[in-house]
Amino acid sequence: MDMPVSREGQPSALVVEGGAMRGIFAAGVLDTFIEADYLPFDFAIGVSAGSTNLIGYLAGDHGRSRRILLDHARRTDFINWRRYLRGGHFCDVSWLWHASYDEVPLNVRRYLDNNVPLYAVTTSIVTGEACYLRVTEENMHEVFPASCAIPLFYRDFPRVNGEPMTDGGLADSIPVIRAYEQGARDIAVVLSRPLGYRKRVSPAPKFIQQFFHGHARLFEAVLGRAERYNRALEFIQSPPADCRIRVIAPPAHFPVGRFTREAELLEQGYLFGREAGMAHLRGRGIAV
Repeated sequence: MDMPVSREGQPSALVVEGGAMRGIFAAGVLDTFIEADYLPFDFAIGVSAGSTNLIGYLAGDHGRSRRILLDHARRTDFINWRRYLRGGHFCDVSWLWHASYDEVPLNVRRYLDNNVPLYAVTTSIVTGEACYLRVTEENMHEVFPASCAIPLFYRDFPRVNGEPMTDGGLADSIPVIRAYEQGARDIAVVLSRPLGYRKRVSPAPKFIQQFFHGHARLFEAVLGRAERYNRALEFIQSPPADCRIRVIAPPAHFPVGRFTREAELLEQGYLFGREAGMAHLRGRGIAV
């Protein structure tokens, strides 16, 4: 990943966590940014639903992510227990990306012209390590489904440049350390869980081990996920002296879970995101 040249001397980045339907919070945050014409970042990194939220933001498509989460993501074409029990996908991320791309306009040209590159995180099946892929017009149809492909719930490993990939959250759920390593010293992080959350470290059930048969490195990534997740939270809480991190997180009573489909709850989650986004903007001295 090549570090973009900062436009203001202090490299800045926007990091957005995934979380499937919990991404409705980031959708609200980013819509307030679009309304305020707020795009001070030199680059952005997104994971899973965080990456698809970011492409809508960087393309300037207000309301796009909200529309997809309240419409396409609630259809049985996307989430379907019966299909899963018959051996299909529980969450068909490939269908979701392609159907939403075809039906909800995405201003790819504006994304390219903004010159704020988006890096989507995937996890390599071969190495079990995070891959930070710069999203281009040519590769986005491969990259986004791969970044969102939750193991177990999506039964395939989408290929990017011929290499099988899966959900970026396995290897790097909150890529704030990566943003720092790439030179960012002013980092905004949009989380999908409330402040104070920590991922519990627990042994993987036997049925999960069976799913990863033949993918030893990937299974190691699964086992180490909680530790890496909590390490990222510790970095956010106590960043290096030369780095400022601004956190935007849902409230403790956030009503949306990973697979929430109730429209009323999703709308509440979106409004919580808008409130948090406006608070962030006010904190930066921007009128909202």
